[in-house]
Amino acid sequence: MNIIQRPKGTKDLLPEDTYKLQYIERKASRLLENYGFKEIRVPVFEHTELFNRGVGETTDVVQKEMYTFEDKGGRSITLRPEGTAGAVRAYLENGMASRPTPVKLWYNMAMYRYENVQKGRLREFHQIGLELLGSSSYLADVETILIGKRIFNTLGIQNIKVNLNSIGCPKCRGEYQKVLREFIGKNLDQYCDDCKSRFEKNPMRILDCKQEKCKKLNVGAPQMLDYLCEECKEHFENVKSTLKAQNVNFDIDSGIVRGLDYYTKTVFEFIDEKSGLTALGGGRYDGLVEEIGGVPTPAVGFATGVERLMEMVDEAIGEKIEDRKPDLYLVSCGKEETKKVVELAESLRDKDIFVERDLLERSFKSQMKYADKIEAKNLVVIGEDELKSRIVKVKKMTTGEEFETKLDVEEIYKIIKAI
Repeated sequence: MNIIQRPKGTKDLLPEDTYKLQYIERKASRLLENYGFKEIRVPVFEHTELFNRGVGETTDVVQKEMYTFEDKGGRSITLRPEGTAGAVRAYLENGMASRPTPVKLWYNMAMYRYENVQKGRLREFHQIGLELLGSSSYLADVETILIGKRIFNTLGIQNIKVNLNSIGCPKCRGEYQKVLREFIGKNLDQYCDDCKSRFEKNPMRILDCKQEKCKKLNVGAPQMLDYLCEECKEHFENVKSTLKAQNVNFDIDSGIVRGLDYYTKTVFEFIDEKSGLTALGGGRYDGLVEEIGGVPTPAVGFATGVERLMEMVDEAIGEKIEDRKPDLYLVSCGKEETKKVVELAESLRDKDIFVERDLLERSFKSQMKYADKIEAKNLVVIGEDELKSRIVKVKKMTTGEEFETKLDVEEIYKIIKAI
């Protein structure tokens, strides 16, 4: 019988990798906590309408990539393709708008998109993201970008480039879209079918097309930055000047429109200069809360792919991150001795000591070999003599040093902590 394989676009995360994931999660969690963000977890699936309205019907995500199905009650359900829409739905449904403003939320969740599988793109992937709701100030944009920068610094990842753009607000975007349609319309018949379908609904999506022929046709297109209203222009200038004051280097990239319809004003991407891939992306989305049923509420956020972060961390400092090794291996010889080992192991675990012991009824020699294989830091043998004398030796495995002590939990604990 053949072994059942994992579905295409998914990945097994094995024990030799999970400790690196845990390192990233610990660092990110602590960092976001220091900025006042609280973790939120939302369902893996939502009503499809949430993403149609929130993410946007003209986006690749909604048109091509969502895992959508009917449940047994005939309701259209979609596995979450991104985190913002679900977080905002939870914010509204649970009355979080009444909390002190701004409301700061973060998440670490699996997402699902029917992607063209390639390096850096999976169909089940994970994102760490944040949402800051309730502030229209440029200071919220700056705070979000500074957090993004600090994530990479905290993880020891270098060679990250920050790109900024402003895609305006509905007020100034209308005039820009007229000009953009005039530019694109001259060659519309040469664009791909997706771009043609977006021409009337949202021509800015055309600027985000990944097909080479469309990229070439977009060269020389008018830029949103030249059509910003005074409010959007002032907002963007304040973002730039404040980032400069914090010594944040960035480039202006008028090509950033982001792949989701809910963005307004400031948008940004953190680019891995080695691979050229986007490592983190986000921006302001002042219309999303209203779009999915709430009162107008300004907001800004970002998301970063955990799998990509793992690759970058592994390349940058992978050898410096070590999986936790056992503090102690307890060797037992005989049934009565084994009973004592079980008792001792449980008592030491109560004190947060990582203890391993034999579970296969191995011989003394095999246990010694196993302790060496799992790189236990210390070793204690409990045989007939040790049980009678109530004296044991704690052996430090790296040096061979031995420390004699009583067969007592507190005494063994003191030595383990001291060495």
